[in-house]
Amino acid sequence: MILFPAIDLKNGQCVRLEQGDMARATVFNNDPGAQAAAFAAQGFSHLHIVDLDGAFAGVSVNRAAVEAIVKACQSAGVTTQLGGGIRSLDNIEAWLGAGIDRVILGTVAQRDPDLVREACRQFAGRIIVGIDARAGFVAVEGWAEVTQMTAVDLARQFEDAGVAAIIYTDIDRDGLLKGVNIEATQKLASSISIPVIASGGLAGLDDVKALLGLEDKGIVGAISGRALYDGRLDAAAALALDGVR
Repeated sequence: MILFPAIDLKNGQCVRLEQGDMARATVFNNDPGAQAAAFAAQGFSHLHIVDLDGAFAGVSVNRAAVEAIVKACQSAGVTTQLGGGIRSLDNIEAWLGAGIDRVILGTVAQRDPDLVREACRQFAGRIIVGIDARAGFVAVEGWAEVTQMTAVDLARQFEDAGVAAIIYTDIDRDGLLKGVNIEATQKLASSISIPVIASGGLAGLDDVKALLGLEDKGIVGAISGRALYDGRLDAAAALALDGVR
């Protein structure tokens, strides 16, 4: 199972939000490139990046910060995935060309699933769908709008599209250190054949161990933000677990 440290970008800084609320942001580092290098030095093989401003604006915003992260990751051999405001084939191609390894499509996956399918055809193995949910229903536009579509129904639309993975985020737990919503994540993973990455609320080593035990059920990764930044999740202890990388 891959453990992804998260770098969420707001105004060029590394932040963590509470329940997706941009007004409840805590700044953890003013230098995203240095933060990426620090995660690489701890031994992480993958990094999860979100352009929060881009998610609300609908276009990439924190380009300089992302480029600094990519530079740090490439020199350390760390694989990157980026989401937030990426809503066109041209933008996908631009980020892949800039060194991002995999692109995450969120709002556009709900708005324009055909674009996701075309992206998977053009960029095989490099497209992830991000499904963010409140009480099981998909939220879009930087989590500001909740739709009437369930996370499971949206994920099923991409069964044969060639999506590399689904990132499932429980917004109500995100940034609160309440623990991953394992029940909902497992329900999604059992409903589809696409690998699932758990996100939102990871609180410590017990969450990592619980998710690790579900890898054979289709949960292949977990994203950690605040728990890593404030030390509740010890990076060395997590990466020492058998099966975590």
